[in-house]
Amino acid sequence: MADSKPKPKIRKDAVPMPKQNPKARAKNFNEVALGYTREQALEEANRCLQCAKPQCVSGCPVEIDIPAFIKLLKEQKCAEAIAEIKSKNVLPAICGRVCPQEDQCQQCCIVGKVGEPVNIGRLERYLADWEREQGFTIPEKAQPTGKKTAVVGAGPAGLTAAAELVKLGHEVTMLEALHLPGGVLIYGIPEFRLPKSIVRAEVNYIEKLGVKLRLGNMVGRTNTIPEVIKNGIDAVFIGSGAGLPQFMGLPGENFGGIYSANEFLIRVNLMKAYAFPEYDTPIRIGKHVVVIGGGNVAMDSARSALRLGAEEVCIVYRRSRKELPARKEEIENAEEEGIVCKFLAAPLRFISDEKGWVKAMECICMELGPPDESGRRRPIPIKGSEFIMDTDTVIIAIGRTPNPIIQRTTEGLEVTKWGTIIADENGKTSLESVYAGGDIVTGEATVISAMGAGKTAAKAIHEYLMKKK
Repeated sequence: MADSKPKPKIRKDAVPMPKQNPKARAKNFNEVALGYTREQALEEANRCLQCAKPQCVSGCPVEIDIPAFIKLLKEQKCAEAIAEIKSKNVLPAICGRVCPQEDQCQQCCIVGKVGEPVNIGRLERYLADWEREQGFTIPEKAQPTGKKTAVVGAGPAGLTAAAELVKLGHEVTMLEALHLPGGVLIYGIPEFRLPKSIVRAEVNYIEKLGVKLRLGNMVGRTNTIPEVIKNGIDAVFIGSGAGLPQFMGLPGENFGGIYSANEFLIRVNLMKAYAFPEYDTPIRIGKHVVVIGGGNVAMDSARSALRLGAEEVCIVYRRSRKELPARKEEIENAEEEGIVCKFLAAPLRFISDEKGWVKAMECICMELGPPDESGRRRPIPIKGSEFIMDTDTVIIAIGRTPNPIIQRTTEGLEVTKWGTIIADENGKTSLESVYAGGDIVTGEATVISAMGAGKTAAKAIHEYLMKKK
């Protein structure tokens, strides 16, 4: 006789994550999202159906066995659950906070077809934070191979590649240009979204795995890729990211009070301008701030400006709300904090006062035409719709490109016309023993996609080294 026992009802709504009050958080740099309690994590984990053919795993760039770790969490086996995650992802506390799960694993979640998908990222964060409080467990590594590798850049791609290589038994030295490791995690993402103590803890774990870290080493200037190889290195991974700001080339773009988002966020995050005068990094923020762009960097810039004392912050984006590339969660957080979005508008020129500081911006209204190469509808200027917007601070957040120093100092390394390094699906470049991945190959993308590239390249490097005599 067939089992007539009724199936338990699945909660359609995800368990909400506690957050700071919008009015309070808009005046501090403390983390906005407060994380699940144990009870909330278990309640959310119980929404997982434990599918026989899970779709969520196919949406994860680093291939975490999502049902397996959630099952272990359901059974309250937190140590085993975080070990399952870290067998595939060495930066879970970071990914749980900034990975766009809604466009990846959670987008594929079966529960999402009847309600909200399981909050995989928040469960990952819960377990990573649990482990950090308990103390990290260092997994067993393969026997030493005697092979030496160098990883250029201590951002998401580099950190992942380094961890994977050292676990496979190779000697790994990581070369980082800045005085702190983490790349975009440390200079690009604000404290209220990704506390730097979290980044330091994740990097510390990777160092405990055996990775050697050399800071203040700018490859291309301190030494070149050929020089690194001549020093006895068997293979190199380049994960130097995309840290060069893009500008619009508009009249008046060099007036005082106009920042690239890169400079602005580096001052705020890496140099801790928000803690002035405790940290000797002043930053001038006016009353009326305009941020140009619509991605996560634009949201981070706008929300940082608000916390630094701006009275009004407006994001100007040339497409509609529907096309905004920022994470939905970050858009909602920004709007809760009082940030205004001006859609279907683009700047034409900047206007200064008699001292050369920006005081206004001329804009033009846009309408959406057919889709462009990005798949989004192309913005088209509306003739005669120009208007003036008052502003005393402008932050330009329209994207970043790779710094060309490595490409220019590495003979034979093939690059695209945009300055990105050409690499195959495994990260292999045009040079023997040189691999690359992350933003230096794809252009500016997500943290998790860079990690996926680092992991893929590490596997290819391992195979190459094992065949090398």
